[in-house]
Parts: sequence; C-alpha cells; structure tokens
Amino acid sequence: MMQSSNRKAKEASRIRAEVRREKLRLLIFRSKRVTRALLKNPMGLAGTIILIFFSVIAAFGPYLAPYEVDATRSGLFEPYLPSSSEHWMGTDVFGYDIFSMLLYGARTSILVGMFAAVIASVVGAAVGLYSGYAGGWKDEVLMRINDVMLSIPWLVLMILVAGLIGTISLTVIILIIGLTGWSATARLVRAQVLSLRERQYIERARAIGSGDLHIIKTHILPNSFPLVFANTILTVAISILSEATLSFLHMRPYGTVTWGTMLSYAYDNSAFQLGLHYWIVMPGLCIVFLVLGFTLLGFALDEILNPRLRKR
Repeated sequence: MMQSSNRKAKEASRIRAEVRREKLRLLIFRSKRVTRALLKNPMGLAGTIILIFFSVIAAFGPYLAPYEVDATRSGLFEPYLPSSSEHWMGTDVFGYDIFSMLLYGARTSILVGMFAAVIASVVGAAVGLYSGYAGGWKDEVLMRINDVMLSIPWLVLMILVAGLIGTISLTVIILIIGLTGWSATARLVRAQVLSLRERQYIERARAIGSGDLHIIKTHILPNSFPLVFANTILTVAISILSEATLSFLHMRPYGTVTWGTMLSYAYDNSAFQLGLHYWIVMPGLCIVFLVLGFTLLGFALDEILNPRLRKR
C-alpha cells in the first residue's frame, strides 16, 4: 500500500513537472512569435528602437554624465552659465550641469512611468476580473464606482490628491499616478472577462468541479493577459506625461531629478529669456520621443495580441 502511494505521488509529480515544462515551451514559442511580428510591424519596430535608446540612457546615464547631480544639495558650478566645451548645455539656476541632469533624469522618469503603470494595471485588472466574473450586484456596485472614477478627469483627480497630500516624494507621486489611473483598465478587462466566462471551455471546467479561483487563474487571467499587457505599455506613456504635468504645476517630487522637474524649474526661471534654450527644449523633446516610443509599441502590441479588440 505504501509503495503504491509512493508510486502514485511520484507519477503525479512527474506529470506536474512535464506540464510546467510544456507551459514554458509554449510561452517561449509565443514570445518568439510575438517578437517576430513586432519587428515586422513598422510602428512596433520604431517604438522598440526608441525605447532601446532611452533604456540605454536610463541604465548608463549616471555613469556617462560628466558631472554628478545631487538634487538635495547645491550645484557645483556658477548658475546660468551658457553652453561651452565644459558644459555642453550650460548650467541651471542651481549650478547644475544641464546635460548631466538630462542623463540622470532619464532613469527616474522611466521608472516613474513604469511603476505607476504597473500599479494602475494590477489594480484595474483585479477589479475588472472580479467584477466581470462575479457578475450580479457586485458587478453593478464596482462598475458604478468605476464610472464615477472615469467621470472625473484623471489630471484633475491627480491634482486634487497631490494637493491634499502636500509634500510629495518620488514614491508618493508614483502612487498618486498609479492609484488614480486604474479605472480605464478595469473597464477594458471586465469587457474581456464577460466574453471569456461564456466560452465552452469555462463551462466544461465548471462541469468537472473546478473552483472559481482555479478557473480565473487557469483560464480567465491567461487569456486576458495580452490585453492587460498591451494596455500597460500605453499606460506607461500616460504616466510619464502625468508626472511631467504634475511637476510643471509645482507638484514635483522633492530631491529628485526628472525631466518634468527640469521643465518646471526652467519655465519658472525664464530659461528662454536667459538664452538657456537647452534647459527647456531638451527635456521636452526627451519626454515627447519617450512617450512616442511607448505609444507606438503599445499600438503595435495591440494589433498583434488583440486584433479583434482594436484594429488600427
């Protein structure tokens, strides 16, 4: 009896390991297929090249910067220095080298966008999954709350929350953007779940006794993930713009260099009138091209992963 139980346990363990290996092989195959399709898509290729460029700057920018930047201390140089061989883009009001700040700000701006987008997508996906699968009065209550969130402009909501908090750190601004931007994702995921839960394989899973959590984890979530992933890429672009907007409105993270804070200080100190054009033009262009890269990649992934939901 004991030997029989051991054999069954080993066989079950072997089967589970084989299933995991098969899932990994399938994931690798799908990833390769999506990558090939992405590189053949003009928007996807352009977005990938732009994002690779900015990713390299974000990863190595602080090491490539000619001078160290510490936003909690005064700068190392005289303020308002014009462009020269020592300071390619001049110095700002605090005595920081503008080119060095541009390289330092790349990492922070990208991290703010990515973390805020992940938070918004996780919260939105969780609400959408539960609402769409549960149905009934639970769905009605959650969607009415979601409708209220959607009826309030995102920028206005962020400004309101930031104004109530007062002093803003980098973590706080990420949470503000992420926790106020989940409603669109929730509506999108709910619509997908409402379609998926009526499929035949879901009915068969219920018929053999599968629990709701197992069905969501095994069938609903994997089939909704491509939609969530493509939407997250687009949300990164919106989050980067949101941080720049909040910083421009003086709701900037304290002691942190971002492209948004550079624009804010440049505008406050009349950079154009002082002849420091790089101070305001370069971070603005970086934001535009970075947002463009994420937008192009998001649209391309949307076409590849969800051709029926959004054909562009």
